[in-house]
Amino acid sequence: MSATVSPASTSTPSERAWALFKVMKDKELIPEGYIEQLTELMVHQWSPENGACVVAKAWVDPQFRELLLKDGTAACAQFGFTGPQGEYIVALEDLPQLKNVIVCSLCSCTNWPVLGLPPEWYKGFEFRARLVREGRTVLREMGTELPSDVVVKVWDTSAESRYLVLPLRPKGSEHMSEEELQKLVTKDVLIGVALPRVR
Repeated sequence: MSATVSPASTSTPSERAWALFKVMKDKELIPEGYIEQLTELMVHQWSPENGACVVAKAWVDPQFRELLLKDGTAACAQFGFTGPQGEYIVALEDLPQLKNVIVCSLCSCTNWPVLGLPPEWYKGFEFRARLVREGRTVLREMGTELPSDVVVKVWDTSAESRYLVLPLRPKGSEHMSEEELQKLVTKDVLIGVALPRVR
């Protein structure tokens, strides 16, 4: 007896998403302009450049740094970086002997308003599983070699926490303006898998 194949198993995720959207639209379950507004957020407003602004500000302004470490949500809100997935922002401060890295071991949650949407590798099962078990090795494979006395601490995102890594300000950046410092901070730096470097 041959097994029957359900239509869902032969359709792509994109096709299934479109079918779901069409059904919800036909039943008037999606408010007018909702998809367009969400697309605008994802494409134009959620960006690692936002996180770069926050980090650079913390590097040059001790009072802002103190606020960021005490209440990351309030600090990011000063820039207008709020919204879905940005309600519970926690800044993790790197120290000379401590390197923080973030992950979502269950799925791919992250701090969208400040980091942007997660990269593909962040969502991958291998990265999520291995980072928790062998963080130093994973960082090395991604190009970040750390001294042996630096402890790697992995933070697992939850419904109550959306992390942002506050890296150490790199040596040689003392002369740089806040705007120049922003260019040193990438999405990988904000996730914690890379270090900011003066070029």
